[in-house]
Amino acid sequence: MQALIHGMLLAFGLILPLGVQNVFIFNQGATHKKLMQASPAILTAGICDAILILLAVQGVSLVVLNFEWLKVALFLIGLIFLIYMGFVMWRSNPEQKNGEQKRFSAKRQMTFAASVSLLNPHAIMDTIGVIGTSSLAYTGEDKWFFTMACITVSFVWFLFLAILGRKIGQLDRDGKLLKRVNQLSALIIWGMATYLGYQIII
Repeated sequence: MQALIHGMLLAFGLILPLGVQNVFIFNQGATHKKLMQASPAILTAGICDAILILLAVQGVSLVVLNFEWLKVALFLIGLIFLIYMGFVMWRSNPEQKNGEQKRFSAKRQMTFAASVSLLNPHAIMDTIGVIGTSSLAYTGEDKWFFTMACITVSFVWFLFLAILGRKIGQLDRDGKLLKRVNQLSALIIWGMATYLGYQIII
């Protein structure tokens, strides 16, 4: 029970802050008429998080954290990715045209969700550095409960974000609120990129 609760609280604390992954899932829920149409993004993000969590729990965290050059390479890739994603979010225009919003296809949802999950250095470092390290306190059945709790929280959270986005999308008919959310997210993402750049320099 302790491992289960620990995993749930830890995963929720890590996934809660506003970031590009959360905003993307939220937007997919908001821009699609039915929640089912946003399921490719929800499932892909959840599966990617599950993969990162499983790799972390299996010990990949120790490999990454013990090689400084690997951390620097990860931060550099993440820096470029975050700068790019900031521009994508800032320039995105969810306002309706002819009564319809621009919606991502299932393939594009999956590609985008995978990229924001697997190329986000903060998500990777949180998963590998925090969840992976925390899992070392458990063995056997307790480690399994800890791992499944973290994975479950990811799936439930993404589903919640999509539902929340769907509700707000029904109210935000002209897309102005979503546009402001995208711009705020872009500023946060660029802030994360600035922090990564600082980490690389020092």
